[in-house]
Amino acid sequence: LPLLLEATLLWLASGSHHPFYNGFYYNHIMNDKGNGQEKVVYFNGAKLVVETPKDPVYSSNGANVTLPCHYHYEPDLEAKRKIRIKWSKLRDDYTKEQDVLVAIGKTYMAFGDFRGRAHLHQAGRREASLVVSDVRLQDDGKYRCEVIDGLEDESDVVDLRLQGIVFPYQPPRGQYRLNFHEAEQVCQEQGAILATFNQLFQAWSEGLDWCNAGWLADGTVQYPIRLPRKPCGGLHLAPGIRSYGPRHRHLHRFDAFCFSSALRGEVFYLDRPAGMTLEEAKQSCQDVGAEIARVGQLYSAWKFLGLDRCDAGWLADGRVRYPIAKPRANCGPAEPGVRSFGFPSKGRFGVFCYKER
Repeated sequence: LPLLLEATLLWLASGSHHPFYNGFYYNHIMNDKGNGQEKVVYFNGAKLVVETPKDPVYSSNGANVTLPCHYHYEPDLEAKRKIRIKWSKLRDDYTKEQDVLVAIGKTYMAFGDFRGRAHLHQAGRREASLVVSDVRLQDDGKYRCEVIDGLEDESDVVDLRLQGIVFPYQPPRGQYRLNFHEAEQVCQEQGAILATFNQLFQAWSEGLDWCNAGWLADGTVQYPIRLPRKPCGGLHLAPGIRSYGPRHRHLHRFDAFCFSSALRGEVFYLDRPAGMTLEEAKQSCQDVGAEIARVGQLYSAWKFLGLDRCDAGWLADGRVRYPIAKPRANCGPAEPGVRSFGFPSKGRFGVFCYKER
């Protein structure tokens, strides 16, 4: 029986199955005018309606989130129905879906990265909400809630957005050295992922201005400009997101725009009177039960926890930075931000450490 159930659920997830018979059908028929337009006749006399929130649902890395979905009939049907539910994650261009979960009644199966993290919440009548635990950066995006009743199949979309920050990243070896796959890797090494266009647009609307082009998660190369200037597309262009469009993921090289969400732990600063080398800095963090902070962790602590430190410190990638939430004299520009000293080959500095709660 378990093997049969698993096979049935996999069959449902594939989308290639034929609906089962439950005693009620509807059909498309030609109208009486003979003009080729179709109308729908519901033989059970009721239309299936699926509803999800129109506003985005916000969450953060490591949290649990519920994506609401409810369905009903117009007019209402009192009889208990044998319903199938399918949740999918959509790509930005809607060309492909990732199976998340399929269910028949109270029996369900989750797939891929959602296995063990996704289940249905059916506390209310005709509820098909999805619960995702231990939210990950990759979970950001649009989800389709699909309800199937016999031949009738209706769906709606929920937009899950992680509260996070986009930051440009350039590796130690210099500008425009990353192909797409290397850009994915360096973002992961810094506790982040490649940003989506929507995330970059949100960052631009909040003030991000960066003249170097970088990879996004969809394989396009873009950069955000708030103040038009000659080296950044020209003075004649309005503020906005400049785009190079899709680039060759192996051959073309640019920087990266990474996305990091809120932290599960804390970032703190350590120092010695004479400063530390990079290796000494790593060891100092380990001595207090922590690890040297990554770039994404420092940006997240600055944005979400208000980390403000006018002292330069090592990070895991060998760069020296410091976060300023309250601009002041001798601490860089007049705007808040994460300042960078680059990748010094020599020098002794403090260190930013990260420790899980």
